[in-house]
Amino acid sequence: MIIKSAKLETVCGITSKLPQNTCPEFAFAGKSNVGKSSMINGMLGRKSLARTSSQPGKTQTINFYNVDRTFYFVDLPGYGYAKASVEVKAKWGKMVERYLKSSKMLEMVFLLIDIRHEPSENDRTMYDWIVYNGYRPVIVATKVDKLKRSQVPKHVKMVREGLGMEKEDVLIPFSAETKQGREKLWELIEGVL
Repeated sequence: MIIKSAKLETVCGITSKLPQNTCPEFAFAGKSNVGKSSMINGMLGRKSLARTSSQPGKTQTINFYNVDRTFYFVDLPGYGYAKASVEVKAKWGKMVERYLKSSKMLEMVFLLIDIRHEPSENDRTMYDWIVYNGYRPVIVATKVDKLKRSQVPKHVKMVREGLGMEKEDVLIPFSAETKQGREKLWELIEGVL
């Protein structure tokens, strides 16, 4: 897909009203430091549209990126960030829940999991919770470039089993560095559009 324009259009904090968008939305969820911003930038062919940081927990808002005025990428706050207080984490959770339940335009949820590690309790909770809200998340197994090619099938199996995925659920190994998986993700998105 050729992206002509992509811009950060709306930033929603804990108390913000969610926008009433009229174009399809594709949401990205994942643990802090899993590579969400890098993935969004890589998908859109931009260097620093979504702010990347070596500090986990940077995204503390829901960020709506308008892409070619035809759809939105929605960057949800990273979860599992240790330095955030329990109170702040609970508010982020409520904010994400409100978005998942109230967005009329949400078409697909991508859940990013670091392929190198077994899914954490937070990952499993998020997966179950997305399913509970009526979506079948597409699992994006990030940082695949950090593994040897021969290790990938074993790690894919570990992630699928760790989340308790159904056979028909989609898992795509992805690398922001090498762009592996980018085409497959665009195929899914274009299939919806």
